[in-house]
Amino acid sequence: MAEIVKMPKLSDTMTDGTVSKWLKKVGDTVKSGDILAEIDSDKATMEFESFYDGVLLYIGVPDKKAAPVDSILAIIGKKGEDISKLIADHATLAPAAVSADKQAAKVQNAVAQPATTLAQPATTAAQPSAQPLQDGRSKASPLAKKLAEEKGISVTMLRGTGDGGRVIKRDIENFGRSTVPDFVGTEGYQEVEVSQMRKTIARRLAESKFTSPHFYLTMEILMDEVVKAREAINTFSSVKISFNDIVIKAVAASIRRHPKVNSSWRGEVIRYNQHIHIGMAVAVEDGLLVPVIRFADGKTLSQIAVEARAFSQKAKDKKLQPQDWEGNTFTISNLGMFGIEEFTAIINPPDACILAVGGIKESAVVKNA
Repeated sequence: MAEIVKMPKLSDTMTDGTVSKWLKKVGDTVKSGDILAEIDSDKATMEFESFYDGVLLYIGVPDKKAAPVDSILAIIGKKGEDISKLIADHATLAPAAVSADKQAAKVQNAVAQPATTLAQPATTAAQPSAQPLQDGRSKASPLAKKLAEEKGISVTMLRGTGDGGRVIKRDIENFGRSTVPDFVGTEGYQEVEVSQMRKTIARRLAESKFTSPHFYLTMEILMDEVVKAREAINTFSSVKISFNDIVIKAVAASIRRHPKVNSSWRGEVIRYNQHIHIGMAVAVEDGLLVPVIRFADGKTLSQIAVEARAFSQKAKDKKLQPQDWEGNTFTISNLGMFGIEEFTAIINPPDACILAVGGIKESAVVKNA
């Protein structure tokens, strides 16, 4: 009997998935454990394995298309098996596919729209035509007639800009005079389909901002001793220690001393976590990921450095797994390496707190006052 393969829920926040690439095609023999496709979740691209043996009879979501979780991804069964009833019984397939196609068509149409010209260059200031009027006569002021006679211009060649088409002084002065062409600009735009990651980031940040009351505390920390300590450590350490590694370790130690910060709001209860898992915000091309340094308070700086560097690379390569980004109890967002002195971070649910870290700078400080 044919089996339906549904779009998997690859993370706790995933609502839709996009097929990055099919590794099997209709008619191929499939065994349990074979990789069927690569699927983009809201956080990473993951390989999806088949749980069934048989022949791939149907692909419900084409390459680069999105579909909701639990919609038909594929159907696997015996060669030649009739699967029309299975497809008909799952009406959710058609709307998902149509919606994706409409989105793609909308993007293509928007990109294909011709640009609109805003302005055309002008060649003369006020002379749309230098042809004689039909009756050979033209109304003109006495001054205009005199100037026209002096310059050898026939007023019958002009269309006046005065009342009722009367030729006036400026028409004579501007006759044949060129002006600087106007700048010609174009309007245009391109609509790009939003990735699953960006959809989730937008939804979670909005939920956080509107459901978690935010208040902000800012302070400066004297880093002289930290700078010296890092330089000293890196002279003998086989692993290069960054300021971010030191911040992670310091925060973990601080949380151990102040455990109420290591909590989350659960609706009816407040959960005080006894373990310390530090989420480390990592910027990637499609948005932001937060891999987790687990039990950070019990790890050495070298261990944290190795783990943080590995997570950063996996995030950029879209190879993070669900266990890599789940379970944080506190989050750190560090923009100091980009020259940012201060910024406001948004809480990463379900955490109760997030630390925004700016850059280190030299400042005049009063000591022993």
